[in-house]
Amino acid sequence: MKKKALVISNMYPGRISQTFGIFVKNQVEALRKKGMDIDVAVVKDPRMGKKYVLRKYGKWMLQILVKLLFKGRQYKLVHAHYVFPSGFFGLLFKKMFGAKLVITAHGGDIDKMPKKSPVIYKQTKRILQQADHIIAVGEALKDEMVHEFGVDETKISLMSMGVNRNVFAPVDQTQARETLGLTADQKMLLFAGNIIEAKGLLELTKAFQRLKQDDETLQLHFVGHPKEEGFFEKLQNYVKSEAIQNVHFHPAKPQKEVALWMSAADVFVLPSYIEGFGLVAVEAMSCQTPVVGSDVGGLSYLLKNEAGVLVQPKNVDSLTEGVKKVLYNDEIREQLLINGEQKAKLNDEDHLTDRLHEIYEQIGAN
Repeated sequence: MKKKALVISNMYPGRISQTFGIFVKNQVEALRKKGMDIDVAVVKDPRMGKKYVLRKYGKWMLQILVKLLFKGRQYKLVHAHYVFPSGFFGLLFKKMFGAKLVITAHGGDIDKMPKKSPVIYKQTKRILQQADHIIAVGEALKDEMVHEFGVDETKISLMSMGVNRNVFAPVDQTQARETLGLTADQKMLLFAGNIIEAKGLLELTKAFQRLKQDDETLQLHFVGHPKEEGFFEKLQNYVKSEAIQNVHFHPAKPQKEVALWMSAADVFVLPSYIEGFGLVAVEAMSCQTPVVGSDVGGLSYLLKNEAGVLVQPKNVDSLTEGVKKVLYNDEIREQLLINGEQKAKLNDEDHLTDRLHEIYEQIGAN
């Protein structure tokens, strides 16, 4: 009989959003293809606001309670995504039934969530120290866990969630644009992800506004779910009030279509204020699209050594110059494409799934 595992996550795709926590689902499906028997206890609703939060977290806790009561002894492994609160629930299975606990820290659960209250900080530290193994998606997260939370470095592995290179594969730019109904002869900037303030999208719009003064062929496309309605309205109002032409907003798309948008773009821009790793940047690299990103968190490591162009967060001047370099300097572009391809290879989903499987075996959970 195959040993059974449980994945706990407060982000997972569902009816409302097919892209919410898609990286968690991708990993689960990849592990199942390797022969693992995995159940999930997950939140599938990305909507915020008191009524949504209370309902979705109540439903989630009920899912976990049912699994704890009726299937708890079956799980030899619990893999929790995000330290708190997912890891808190994972500890219950470890304490009650001796399941091995693996935690993946994604970013905000280390450098943002613990700052919300002393209680969450204390629980975060407890979860990290009691987990059997921890996966940090970025080097900055690993450093913070070791130095801020006193975690034993030997039980932390540095590993991203991985990119499916069969999905995020390069397509001829002209062909991609024709498929998407885009103009072939215009330069195109792209952002894909949640439409939230912390992604630096107002700064991106202002940088685009400046660049467009010298190049009328520029287009800016946002692809993603407006997770913060107030900010989304603010962003749209800025575009209207400034009469900025060729700024386009598109709803969240399936991954295969996002990959097509990446192939169609001249530059992928990720001007975040905070970023645990920046998997979407690697997805763009995998599509042979150069990346401009903020010098923060995991992006600082991911884009260094000319794998991308690093710019200062919340700095429109720096962002404008960074995008300009990639758009109009063929030599820089070519180097970014070569180095970006190497980063994509290192983060190949198949390779990283094998590594994760090895970690499960090493801790005696498989």
